[in-house]
Amino acid sequence: MALMTTTTHDKALQRYRRLAWITLAAVYFLILVGGSVRASGAGMGCPDWPTCFGTWIPPTSESQLPSNYQEIYAELGYADTRFNVVKTWTEYTNRLIGVTIGFLIFLTAIYSWSCRAHDPSIFKASGAAFLMVGFQGWLGAKVVGSNLQPGLITIHMLMALAIVATLLFALAQSRRGIMESQPVSSIDSRFEKWLYIVLGFTVAQVAMGTQVREMTDFIREAQGEDLRSSWVEAMPWFFYVHRSFSAIVLFSNLWLARLLIVSLGWQHTLTRLTLVMIGVIGISVLSGAALGYLGMPALIQPTHLLAASLLFGLQFLIWMSYRHSRDSSPTDTNSPVGSGALERG
Repeated sequence: MALMTTTTHDKALQRYRRLAWITLAAVYFLILVGGSVRASGAGMGCPDWPTCFGTWIPPTSESQLPSNYQEIYAELGYADTRFNVVKTWTEYTNRLIGVTIGFLIFLTAIYSWSCRAHDPSIFKASGAAFLMVGFQGWLGAKVVGSNLQPGLITIHMLMALAIVATLLFALAQSRRGIMESQPVSSIDSRFEKWLYIVLGFTVAQVAMGTQVREMTDFIREAQGEDLRSSWVEAMPWFFYVHRSFSAIVLFSNLWLARLLIVSLGWQHTLTRLTLVMIGVIGISVLSGAALGYLGMPALIQPTHLLAASLLFGLQFLIWMSYRHSRDSSPTDTNSPVGSGALERG
């Protein structure tokens, strides 16, 4: 009976993990789409919410709208409203994807119910993520209602990262058994300190990035879309700090990867996750350089945003996975953690 119960729990966890990975990938896809909407200036392609130009399915031509629609929306506070079929359907598609992902997160919460006996926190975190999606929808309505106020857009983005972190927490809890089977008793004793250092660097870099993104919106409004190539010249000092700091983020994470490779080898999950993270940082650095030196190309902006979001998620997952491996690893009271790594080095 005990074996049957264990097998049932394992199957429930496997099903949950499979769906949780799909849901996380979908959330990141939405972040990419949202970044594309913002970079293309399609954020007000639908000047109302949840409808679009007053209907659930937006028009395909300006002739389908009332002749005085601009006056109508001007009275609502949108003086510059002008129907653009590409921007309207870009924003509408973004909303449809958001609704679809909301259903995915709801399904993830349902699947987590069968995991509550294994770990109640999986169900609690999955349920919390679903509730956060509801708040995110309300926040999206406020963003549209504010005519894309930069501060609200930043909060909207940070809320998306909070949803990612909550889903990742639930996923990591469902993977606890996997990580417990991969001990880290031989890990370099400096790893934990460096992990917290790189986490701090990432938070600082993302914080500066949000400020750069808000400043980009102000410059776009002041100079217009046609003067993209001159936007960098109007950037304040923290843009250059953000750009230069990326090198510190890259090299500190390379050092973190070296500590893992030397002490745990190439096959350990922590090492593999860290190497993927290095690749993501490389994409972030290259896309950031392209933005700075190639005149802020619109196609690069969502790539840079996605890379930053992936970096945040990977570091959070590495931190959770390390904690689970560490807590299950036997410790040698006669020698410091990491002595095995030093002997091999």
